[in-house]
Amino acid sequence: MIELKKATTGDVDVFVGFESDADTRQFILPYSAEKHHAVMRQPDVIYLAIMQAQEVAGFIILALDGDDSVEFRRIVVGSKGAGIGQAAILAMEQYCRVQLARRRVWLDVFDANDRGKYIYQKLGYQPFATDNVAGQTLLLMEKWL
Repeated sequence: MIELKKATTGDVDVFVGFESDADTRQFILPYSAEKHHAVMRQPDVIYLAIMQAQEVAGFIILALDGDDSVEFRRIVVGSKGAGIGQAAILAMEQYCRVQLARRRVWLDVFDANDRGKYIYQKLGYQPFATDNVAGQTLLLMEKWL
């Protein structure tokens, strides 16, 4: 059972640790602690800690986008393959619907991230565009809530 809570600056060191995992670094552009602190201060950005048994198990970064959408910028979990990420995404969608009154969530995922693409598609996200970042194809996906 997981739950989401607003993250605090005290959680940042744990987040940096999760991002430094070799299995995570290949699919994201990791942030330094200073970068996380700076992003957390942005008024349109929401950091959510993924909690499992009162411990931080991962985190989600959201950014408000217009009046109706949320950019799902990042999810990182410490234990992969245990269903924590999928449960957290479903909880995040509920948070977006209820707390933020948003109807659409969109994200980007590197085309080489087969695990991420599989999970997003399994949870109902559909591709709507592609982009190129540093020579890698980025797939943009969305879900209407």
